[in-house]
Amino acid sequence: MPVNRNALIRYSTIDRCLRNRYRKWSLEDLMNVCSDALYEYEGINKGVSRRTIQLDIQTMRSEKVGYNAPIIVTDKKFYSYEDPSYSITKLPLSETDLNKLNDALEILKQFQAFNHFQDMSGLVKKIENKIYTEQTRQRPIIHIDKNDNLKGLEHINGLYQAVLHKTVIQLEYQSYKASKPQRLYYHPYLLKEYNNRWFLIGRKSNHTAILNLALDRIHQFKPEPDMIFIDNPDFDPDSFYKNIIGVTMNENVLPRIITFHVTKSNAPYVITKPFHSSQRVISNDENGTIFSIKVVPNFELERLFLGFGAEIEILNPPSLRRRIASLLKKASGIYE
Repeated sequence: MPVNRNALIRYSTIDRCLRNRYRKWSLEDLMNVCSDALYEYEGINKGVSRRTIQLDIQTMRSEKVGYNAPIIVTDKKFYSYEDPSYSITKLPLSETDLNKLNDALEILKQFQAFNHFQDMSGLVKKIENKIYTEQTRQRPIIHIDKNDNLKGLEHINGLYQAVLHKTVIQLEYQSYKASKPQRLYYHPYLLKEYNNRWFLIGRKSNHTAILNLALDRIHQFKPEPDMIFIDNPDFDPDSFYKNIIGVTMNENVLPRIITFHVTKSNAPYVITKPFHSSQRVISNDENGTIFSIKVVPNFELERLFLGFGAEIEILNPPSLRRRIASLLKKASGIYE
């Protein structure tokens, strides 16, 4: 049951009052205290109605939000906890709660390379300790793919700061085709993850084209705060990558309608996990399904098609069909 912020403030306030055993709390008292709390925390000055507090007490008593609070009425007027030690802040975690916390922690740990998340390491350890003390160790429910040995992750926080503060960086970058690294000045706009690899998106000095750099190919970098950062206010990641699979943008190449046939045994996989948001089913027959997508042909698209081997046939455009056929023939020749 979703609970809004105002309700949580009221529940917390009522809980604080009922834990105070040195005075008696009438419905009117709780109304006034909750009204003051909402004004203090949220600037709401219209007050809290009698009906609202009655519903809050009813909710706290129930299982709707998991409190099951032992709220009793004495002298037909005053509210208190039957158990003096009770508090909604001391609730034990259910097995479902623990499983959800475990799942959330596994996801959170993927971002530990960022200082922003490293600052939460103490909180993460506290949550882990809470889980450990409340349940025996079990096999994980969620396992997220990661590569702890991937190079370049040591740069990620510094690059994050450069993007955040719009700082020019000088870096040494060695592409796969280069025999040695080259030095360049770079204006970073975005950090992007794809297929368990991280990329820095931006532009080189004296160039306007968007260029992506793989973090595992960066040897070193340093900020150049005295250089003027050239921003691109028109760069919008959602729009820029709308017609791209992966990160490689081929300049001056427009999105194309690409049609391909998938065998009957693999078609359900492609249907349930589309290659791209533009994917459409063109036709079905006893041999499989014909799909279409509208994207810019690039390196990642080729690798996606090649990964299916003989289970996919590129139908159009002819240039991409020839390209994939050539790569498959070259691969086949290795085994002959």
